[in-house]
Amino acid sequence: MKKIVNLSLISLLFVSVMTTSCSDDDNKTIATDAAAPVLISPQDATAIVLDPDLQSNPALTLVWNHGDYTAPTEINYNIEMAVAGTDFATVISAGTTTNRVFTMTVAELNGKALEAGLTPYELGSLDVRIAASLGTNNAMPMTSNSIKIDITPYTTESPKLYLRGNFTAASGYGPNWGDNTTPPFIQAAAYGETAFEGYIYFNDAAPEVKFIPNAVDFTGDYADADASGTSGILAQEGETNIKVPAAGYYRVEADTDALTYKLTATEWGVIGNATPGGWDNSTPMTYNAETKKWTITVALTAQAAPDNGWKFRANNAWDINMGDVTVNSTSGELSYGGQNIGVAEAGTYVITLDLSNPRAYTYTIVKQ
Repeated sequence: MKKIVNLSLISLLFVSVMTTSCSDDDNKTIATDAAAPVLISPQDATAIVLDPDLQSNPALTLVWNHGDYTAPTEINYNIEMAVAGTDFATVISAGTTTNRVFTMTVAELNGKALEAGLTPYELGSLDVRIAASLGTNNAMPMTSNSIKIDITPYTTESPKLYLRGNFTAASGYGPNWGDNTTPPFIQAAAYGETAFEGYIYFNDAAPEVKFIPNAVDFTGDYADADASGTSGILAQEGETNIKVPAAGYYRVEADTDALTYKLTATEWGVIGNATPGGWDNSTPMTYNAETKKWTITVALTAQAAPDNGWKFRANNAWDINMGDVTVNSTSGELSYGGQNIGVAEAGTYVITLDLSNPRAYTYTIVKQ
């Protein structure tokens, strides 16, 4: 997304603009305020598709002529952006310079587009102008003409579904229901994906919950389609609070395309020929509600991965199990059905399992 500024062309454009400003009644900004800076590049309605693989590349170069101040003071130029057609009702500052050329990288322009509210992977438009002023007091402010830039931004963030309910206060997630500004969440694998997953602790005898696509309010909330609150089917109209079967630590899954959800109670342990129970029985771990982690202190024998060693599994069964993402590693990163974890030296170990960050599950193992 490299852009080359042709200085000869810019000079011609500048001469053309200044000549037109003296005679063209249609150019109201320049004709009525000849002292203001004039934004001359890029062209109006320039289209830019931002690529997350080229974040450090230049994306937009703005060029303008100087503000015609008579005072011998350095001129400050602030690059202002706003959603197109809003007459700069909400101004976003993209940067400040004393030069008359300003370049934004792909990442910088994408950040401003998202800040303005443009939707990732959809075409949107921003108006851009230059605001000039003098000195440290920003005296004698003037603004240039504006141009429209058509932008297709991106996001590297995966969508989240936030959980609000009657369980959050007792479970260590903050206040219940709408008073909670930082509710727990489950997460999709990538932007555009609709299958969400995560692990939530419900420390309430009769937990009830809703899924919400934002952490601010209940707009777009999902709950159970049936009055029972246990159907496993999601709805956004006429819905009933989802009723969790009982207190416990659950794997929570939801699909906003298929409109389904699933709640699976889990008790975690370690399994393998390095552990006391061998490959037949999990050695149970203990959940700590304060740290939101599972822990165990356990005697392990020396075993070489990938054929031997140990891994994590839920409910003393193989339906849900996790191992290291890398063969012959203790990287601390987990994946479902991952690699056995080897033990180089027999001894007593403290093992910690952290499932509190959806889709970024980790572990530690420390010899005592």
